Amino acid sequence: MTEAPIIEIRGLKKVYRAGEVDVQALRGIDLDVGRGEFLAIVGPSGSGKSTLFHILGGLTPPTSGTIHINGRDVMQMTEAGRTAMRRDSVGFVFQKYNLLPTLSAADNIEMARHISGKSGQAPDPWFQDVLKLLGLSDRLHHKPRALSGGEQQRVAIARAIVNHPAILLADEPTGNLDTENSNLVLGILRDLNDRLGQTILMITHNPEAAEYAHRIVRMRDGRIV
Repeated sequence: MTEAPIIEIRGLKKVYRAGEVDVQALRGIDLDVGRGEFLAIVGPSGSGKSTLFHILGGLTPPTSGTIHINGRDVMQMTEAGRTAMRRDSVGFVFQKYNLLPTLSAADNIEMARHISGKSGQAPDPWFQDVLKLLGLSDRLHHKPRALSGGEQQRVAIARAIVNHPAILLADEPTGNLDTENSNLVLGILRDLNDRLGQTILMITHNPEAAEYAHRIVRMRDGRIV
């Protein structure tokens, strides 16, 4: 029996009202993401990929269509249910690292555990493998200002997956990095997928970054092309 997709999207539409004009950001998206897949969604600015990202993360509602994540209908959830889904099932990595500057790397990571009610518990042994993969073991007590951009993004990745989410959503994760650090971060995402089976959906405008994924979906004008 074929395993059900971890993300299943059907007929997804999003319309924004801009003054007197309706702007169609998504025009009927159908997409499946397999469990353990590393999928890149590529498209120029205005293609709808960031809108799709925010809808998948439960950050904004669609106008119509259906989304199932881990077999659960996101559209039928209450706001509290969507908040719980974001907290427990989805990790986020953004272009801007969004680290708290007054906290050490370790405390930034621990903040995610605190939000999930796991603060004070022993971390999942799986996470020790993550830290080794990220090369952060000797940098955890540094504050963000003492870390390079690549190191800050690696801390952001650690924070996103410390609670072992089913899905990691990465929005332009190398947008603020030079080529060397971009390749390092992308290689780490690929390793997280290959070695630890982390499902990853990455949004990018960069075709070279997308090549690190196992599958590439291209978007233009709110459609998958």
